[in-house]
Amino acid sequence: MNRFISKHITAPIEAAPLAVFRILFGVMMLLSIVRFWSYGWIEKLYIQPKLFFSYYGFEWVKPLGAYTYLIFIICGLSAIFVALGYRYRMAIIMFFLSFTYIELMDKTTYLNHYYFISLVGFLMIFLPANAYFSLDAKLNPKKAFQKIPAWTVNGIKLMLGIVYFYAGLAKLNSDWLFKAMPLKIWLPSKFDTPLLGQFLHEEWVQYAFSWFGASYDLAIPFLLLYKKTRPFAFLMVVVFHVTTRVLFPIGMFPYVMIVSTLIFFDSSFHHKLLSYVSGLFRIHKNRFDNGQVLVFASNVKTNSKLVLMAVFFVVQLLMPWRYLAYPGELFWTEEGYRFSWRVMLMEKSGYAQFKVVSKDSGRWFYVDNSDFLTPFQEKQMSFQPDFILEYARYLKRHFEKDGHKNVQIFVDCRVALNGRLSTTYIDPKVDLAQERESFEHKSWIIPFTDEIKGI
Repeated sequence: MNRFISKHITAPIEAAPLAVFRILFGVMMLLSIVRFWSYGWIEKLYIQPKLFFSYYGFEWVKPLGAYTYLIFIICGLSAIFVALGYRYRMAIIMFFLSFTYIELMDKTTYLNHYYFISLVGFLMIFLPANAYFSLDAKLNPKKAFQKIPAWTVNGIKLMLGIVYFYAGLAKLNSDWLFKAMPLKIWLPSKFDTPLLGQFLHEEWVQYAFSWFGASYDLAIPFLLLYKKTRPFAFLMVVVFHVTTRVLFPIGMFPYVMIVSTLIFFDSSFHHKLLSYVSGLFRIHKNRFDNGQVLVFASNVKTNSKLVLMAVFFVVQLLMPWRYLAYPGELFWTEEGYRFSWRVMLMEKSGYAQFKVVSKDSGRWFYVDNSDFLTPFQEKQMSFQPDFILEYARYLKRHFEKDGHKNVQIFVDCRVALNGRLSTTYIDPKVDLAQERESFEHKSWIIPFTDEIKGI
């Protein structure tokens, strides 16, 4: 045990890999913000909608109207400062807070990679990523260190390993492995993809993609850790993520994962990369090679930081398993589905028609969802129970404010999962206006009539 702690936690290692990770992370985040802004998505997703779906416990996090642009400006500027390593601690804290606020403004836009970026941003608050090849190290020699404790780099590797491995475990289910679902639905529509398109309608190709995807996710963290297999593993990372980027509209995530996995390479690789950057921007890299070692003294501050990091990773290891506390099929109820690295595992579509009933008079009418929701919001709402509940409660408030008394909200909702015929999803006799959001099981979800075996 002492040997493990010495090698992977306290042993001094070169700071270059963490410096490269900091630079690439900052650059990728800046590009993500610029891309999001340039496509007009701030206006479309956070200004125009009338209703924003909230995460339970974070209902107070909402877009700020025109000031929402300011949040994105802060996030972009902090990403620049992170990349430069200038006033790093404040920059990474501001990045984490602003990016996470953006993520929490509307859960309609939830993506696993947004969650990943928030987690990495939080983790980097506690890492000396500005110790080497940074403006902080240049301006203040007391902050300049060539070597840092091993856990500061291994923590990033562990985070990446968790993402990949849990994504692989999630694919070990009967729909993915034995029905090639949902790839059997998605791939044929990509017939115009160069080189691959002509083969994507073939069933054997769909099964090959499914099995390779599961094997890749489960194996890649270990292949990256082992020096002899690392070059081949990184080639697999590039091929895998470039292919998924070509086939599916998943934004910057493939590129973020490609550059992130560079941290698995030896420090000699990162020194060469930094030497190239030095030549490109006429930076004197040698001034950072001072031989100084950052030693974390055994004191209350250091021990508290290590305990916090330990708790952080324990939570990350346990979070994906919380679905076991709920009855029913996870893909159907989605209770415990988010924040568990279940990436692109299902094709789910729904139809939801809401009925507003006056309990006093008995009069009723149907709601036109387009009066309140954008097409994207309506699509997401139609098959996710927490969305349906929040929308029903919003309708109750809206129509009671409009003059209707003792309003009840019922929904006729049907959902199809991974190519199955659509079936009733929500109990149509339940007044959703009386239900409350909580971590408890939503008993008004109609049980799944089929079985999906696996993790």
